[in-house]
Parts: sequence; C-alpha cells; structure tokens
Amino acid sequence: MAQQATPVRRARLGRALGPEPTAVSGVVLLLPGGEEVSSRRPSSMVAAASVRGLGRRLTRAARDRSLATHVVHYRYRGWNGSEAHLARDAAWAADEVVRRYGDVPVCLAGLGMGGRAALHAGGHEAVSSVLALAPWLPEEDVAAPPEPVKQLAGRRVLIVHGTNDARTDPELSFRLAARAKKANREVCRFEVHADGHGLHQYRDEVLALAEDFVMGALFGRGFSRPLQDALAAPPPLGLRMPLAAGFGRSLRR
Repeated sequence: MAQQATPVRRARLGRALGPEPTAVSGVVLLLPGGEEVSSRRPSSMVAAASVRGLGRRLTRAARDRSLATHVVHYRYRGWNGSEAHLARDAAWAADEVVRRYGDVPVCLAGLGMGGRAALHAGGHEAVSSVLALAPWLPEEDVAAPPEPVKQLAGRRVLIVHGTNDARTDPELSFRLAARAKKANREVCRFEVHADGHGLHQYRDEVLALAEDFVMGALFGRGFSRPLQDALAAPPPLGLRMPLAAGFGRSLRR
C-alpha cells in the first residue's frame, strides 16, 4: 500500500477583523507570539486571541479609512533557528496582501516572537511601518551575527517594552533600537514602567499608543506630541521614552 504523502504546511491569513472594506488603502498584519523552538502547529484560537484586542482597536480607529486587519496564522509555533519560520510567514503574508489588495502600505504589528518576526520582515517592499510589542530577541553572542536592522531603513518603527518583562529582556530591544536608529531616524521606543511581558497593567495606554502610531504611519494622521518627540529625539532619549499613565485620554494633535 502506497504511503500517504505528508501534507505541506502553509501559512494563512485569518478573516479580516470587522467588515472588510470594499476599497482597501492600508493593511495591518497581526503577528502573534511563538516559541523559540517548536515544530508543532500553532493553535489558531490561542494565537489570534493574543493580538485580536489590538486588531479590534485599530479596526475601530480606522472607521472609514479603508483598513484591512488580518491575523497571520503561522505554519509552526517555533522560530527554529536559521529557518526563521515566523519571519518567513510574515513575509509571505505581505506578499499575499499585495496579491489581494495591490500596492497598499502594510504595517507589521507583532507581539513577543511575533515582534521579532515583524522586525525581520520589515524590509518587504510593501511594508511601510513596524510595531513590535515586547519583542523576543536572542541573547547577544559574539559568535553569532547580530539581529539585522538594515532592512528597517525607510520604515517607521515603534518598539514598546515593559521594564519588568521577565520573558523578553527589554535591554535587548533597546540595543537593537539604538543600532536601527543609526541608519533610520524614524525609529522610537517606549518603556512601560513596571509592566510585564503581556503589557496588561497599562493595556489601555499601550493600545492608544499603537493606534496613534498605526493611524499616522498608514494614513498620515498627525502623531501625538509624545510620539513626535520620541521620533525626533536623539538616542537614548527617543529610545527610552516613558509611556505616561493615562496616555490616550487627551491626545494633543
């Protein structure tokens, strides 16, 4: 009896969150977290839940701005070393956006290991902005090449990290942001004081900052003053910008 072939795993885009606009002029690809090493298939429901709140917030904020927001469902749970599966799936998703919607600006918005995938895939020609929330980054090793940053040139980049993150070292995202800022002035980083990996303590503020960044990066809406200041400030000021409690309640534009 012939052995049945193992089906090829493929990444896919989830349904657009909210009503899909008839004419799309901007796309957010939501990249959930993952594991450092795992060949298992991700749970679509669990992965989507981690970024769905952000997606709903952005969809509401866009209103009539023709935004399509999709969760990216990976082939594997793990990054898996040089395979960089999550980054490859993020790049595939950007290709899929071009196929579906044409030449529209794309924001990659990732959490944890998804933040690392967003940063890696940020060089895709369709990507105009990258949002990395508590990005997982590997410990620096003199024997290994550093995390790439040149691909981020010409993109607007926002990194947000809790200072008490016990899962992903916030100092590593600061160092990456400092290297990226040397080649790209449109990089900033906010620190969420005393918050952990999930950024739950200041969830409303983090979501307001994400909305502020994405609406400005995709649709040209004016950035809030704190975000403007962070982008304009030289290192390290613009890379250690504190996210104020209550941010978003009375944004000055």
